[in-house]
Amino acid sequence: MHDRDCLHRFIFEHYPIRGHLVHLDAAWRALIEHSDYPEAIRDTLGEAVAAAVLLAATIKFEGILSLQLQGEGPVHLMLAQCTSGLGVRGLARFSQDEQSRRIFDLMGTGNLTVTLENDDGSQRYQGVVPLLENRLADSLQEYFEKSEQLPTRLWLQADAHGASGMLLQRLPDPKPGTGESAEPVEDAWRRVQLIGETLTPEELRTLTDTQILHRLFNEDDLRVFEPLPVYFRCRCSRERVTAMLQGLGETETRGVLAERGEVEVRCDFCNRAYSFDAVDVAQMFSPAVAGESGSVH
Repeated sequence: MHDRDCLHRFIFEHYPIRGHLVHLDAAWRALIEHSDYPEAIRDTLGEAVAAAVLLAATIKFEGILSLQLQGEGPVHLMLAQCTSGLGVRGLARFSQDEQSRRIFDLMGTGNLTVTLENDDGSQRYQGVVPLLENRLADSLQEYFEKSEQLPTRLWLQADAHGASGMLLQRLPDPKPGTGESAEPVEDAWRRVQLIGETLTPEELRTLTDTQILHRLFNEDDLRVFEPLPVYFRCRCSRERVTAMLQGLGETETRGVLAERGEVEVRCDFCNRAYSFDAVDVAQMFSPAVAGESGSVH
């Protein structure tokens, strides 16, 4: 479909309400190509990746948004990242298979952390909320209400073939203090949420954006913007891995080299392998090179 691997933004012409729709197909399959996640973990990661795109699209920034779920359950870490240019990557680390799709069953007691960081790492914003029991979308709604003070609803769906999501968000009143009643906006916000609840996972997975918006909001005046491409993008590089090994330390790195004859680091996100021989390691820890090492993101 022409609207796959893209993000559509839309706004309600007569109310301070906006929305986003995202569908990941090829980008999602590329993201999980080298991973063998159990079904429930894979699908929850897909929801997290779709959510990261939806969140990134609500913010004007140049950098990367990270959505991290961390808990004491079978899945102890789940991370989804989206750049300001809508490049995505993600991973999950788990100790055992888990069939349930309830967040509490997967993650146990834990937190949802949303981190926004600019490209050079000089500015960083972080918001943390507890993980709620049932759906990732519920925890994200809690994040928006507590951290952003913007009423927000999300609908998420993922399987082996794709990941999709819809976001609706009520914006601040554009005319505060004018004496106009806020009741029409309140009524409209309640109404669009109720209509959004009628969207089924199957519809979110299979319908085009045009079909979804017509099905839900055909009685409203919407302005739909041009779609933006979403793609899989890993930020790993030999330079970043070198900086990571320098942070690990010369003794530890040379120990691995002595044991294995080379140091190999494989990216958890894209499975790309970086190999370093004795010459590479010697150069890595020469005073001139070590002094130039920066942080790794």
